Amino acid sequence: MLYYLFDYLDRVYDLPGAGLFRFLSFRAAMAIITSLVITLFLGKYIIRLLLRLQVGETVRDLGLDGQKAKQGTPTMGGLIILAAILIPTILFTKLDNVYIVIMLICTIWLGLIGFLDDYIKVFKKDKEGLRAKFKVIGQVVLGIIVGSILYFNPNVVVREKIAKPHIVMNQQNTLIDDMKESEGILFNRESEKSTKTTIPFLKDNEFDYASLTSWAGKNSIWLLPIVFIGIITLIITAVSNGANITDGIDGLATGTSAIVGATLAVFAYVSGNSVFADYLHILYLPNVGELMVFMSAFVGACVGFLWYNSYPAQVFMGDTGSLALGGIIAAYAVAVRKELLIPIICGIFLIENVSVMMQVSYFKYTKKKYGEGKRIFKMSPLHHHYQKLGYHESKIVTRFWIIGIMLAILSVVTLKLR
Repeated sequence: MLYYLFDYLDRVYDLPGAGLFRFLSFRAAMAIITSLVITLFLGKYIIRLLLRLQVGETVRDLGLDGQKAKQGTPTMGGLIILAAILIPTILFTKLDNVYIVIMLICTIWLGLIGFLDDYIKVFKKDKEGLRAKFKVIGQVVLGIIVGSILYFNPNVVVREKIAKPHIVMNQQNTLIDDMKESEGILFNRESEKSTKTTIPFLKDNEFDYASLTSWAGKNSIWLLPIVFIGIITLIITAVSNGANITDGIDGLATGTSAIVGATLAVFAYVSGNSVFADYLHILYLPNVGELMVFMSAFVGACVGFLWYNSYPAQVFMGDTGSLALGGIIAAYAVAVRKELLIPIICGIFLIENVSVMMQVSYFKYTKKKYGEGKRIFKMSPLHHHYQKLGYHESKIVTRFWIIGIMLAILSVVTLKLR
């Protein structure tokens, strides 16, 4: 919104300073500052409102230290996060950018699903909340929408490098390339639709989803979109639920999401900049750099929310926040063609998910075979296992953050490590 206003003032009235809004770095800085201000100042009023409405968490007795003290802590704090993401995004991004539209859809859609789940838990006094099948249906529908936009929208494109550029001599008798863009980079002038993505650690690190359906011959025309959209749907559903499971102790999901978000913002910036894309030999994705502004708001919202969500938490995000955070991360990774890096970037979410699956599977297996169920962990997800071992919440969260930072660094290193 402000982008269009100041762009108009700059073009028509040549207003000093208005041109700053053309720069991604300036708008990203404004987005993160605005989101921090919103969470810090709006947050306390929302918490007071939640307390007045008696929107308190009903804590199940899991035998964990300090658990009973959390009884009645306001939940649905994800509303703070959603506001701190949406308001700066509307103010500072180009709202006609297809990638921004996708992220707004994800934020609002999953925020509504999470809000409905929390509403049923709190106001309908149903501990189960929204039934799991309805959550999954909502996530699948969102995945289909996002996948369809990415596949069919003509503005979701890549620029391929020129395989054999035409070399000519300039007046100073030095070699130049008459196919270079204004930035001096060897990319085709025409954008094209593509289902290519990036494979980490490999030199020729591009993978085309079209290769999965090449065996179908002419039928691949209709089979490819089904496969592509199906994979995108699976990713969004899995990561969204992974973040939801991670949200079990104060600050864990929030801090981890901030680390993941900052990493993805780097990928968006370099993928949307032809200079860096050429230097790093990665896919050049026109217009995807705008996502850096969105992710700046996302990171600011998460960091600001930690003001109230760090131990001891004054508010919980609830499913209103956790479902949205995971879905945003998944859709964002897909948009910047880094979805195959998700197991590394979102390593904390992954191990939390895997710990639950291992625990449940092993318990069922041993109960069927021996008549008595056995467990691998003292409790799942994994953070509860360490609580059972006597570790304090703050130590568990800090160590998980450290691991998250290490994974984030490894993810960024894959840009050059092949």
